[in-house]
Amino acid sequence: MSTFFKQIYRYTRPRAYRHNENLWPFCRITRASTGDITQLRYKGQPVPLVPLTDWHHRFSGDALITATGPSINEMDFAGLPPMTVVGVNGAYALKDRLDFQLYIIVDMSFIDRRTDVVRAIIADPTLTLFTTLHGIARIIDRFTLAAVRCRLALIEDACYRIYQPRVPGDGVGRHFGQEPHIRFSPDHPDIAFTTDIRSGIFDAGTVVFWALQILLYLGFTRLYIAGLDMTNFHQPRFYETDHDKLPSFLAEKFASIIVPAFTLASEVLHHHGVEVKNLSLNSALSSEIFEKVSFDDAFQD
Repeated sequence: MSTFFKQIYRYTRPRAYRHNENLWPFCRITRASTGDITQLRYKGQPVPLVPLTDWHHRFSGDALITATGPSINEMDFAGLPPMTVVGVNGAYALKDRLDFQLYIIVDMSFIDRRTDVVRAIIADPTLTLFTTLHGIARIIDRFTLAAVRCRLALIEDACYRIYQPRVPGDGVGRHFGQEPHIRFSPDHPDIAFTTDIRSGIFDAGTVVFWALQILLYLGFTRLYIAGLDMTNFHQPRFYETDHDKLPSFLAEKFASIIVPAFTLASEVLHHHGVEVKNLSLNSALSSEIFEKVSFDDAFQD
């Protein structure tokens, strides 16, 4: 039946709407005047959502973003002082050592292929999971809505908003150029960073870039990033083995997208008074982007 509806959608909508074909007609959404989706029905069921407006500057102080580079294995999190802990993708493997409060997953292949991790995340009632509508649909289809005990915060890729036309990658600067809350890379006008996630978040090939936009919006003023190695992409992530390693496409995007994107993020965060520390001393990102400091030095008494 879903294939039938997909074909109808394809033949009745312009190609720029193709990214919605797996959602129609199963999703019904309501948007606020600020642009964010505030109500969702999926396959007839109302899906409770955390209102993004309620979370604007809800937090302050420090947060730890736990990425998944191999350097995570070298860190002793027992010395971490109290702060909000944010996980991405497979970082939940550290659940016995870190008390996650916020979580971000925007990689649909991760949801499809690491069901054990996703099942544990959505079963945690202390978590708020930021994910896309495609992510929510996949989770409900695979696990059922009844299995979702975490809170859901619905976020969107600014260039692929639900039931709106796609913004092509080479048209980002033209399309969003007049938006006061969006900043652009001076040398790469189609790389952008938003300070208001309600109208969409910009992608740069890595979930950590999404996390920086989200955490600025939430109000944190100092961010520590663990596992942001950006090197040895052939190696398993800290929670993987050679046998279950998922592919990484970061190497091919590093110089052309990731470096200018994180350079832009650094500038915007600094402008807003947010300090960022990269806890991966061997990270391929230079200290000119984010200051590098060892975990022990960052949190010494």
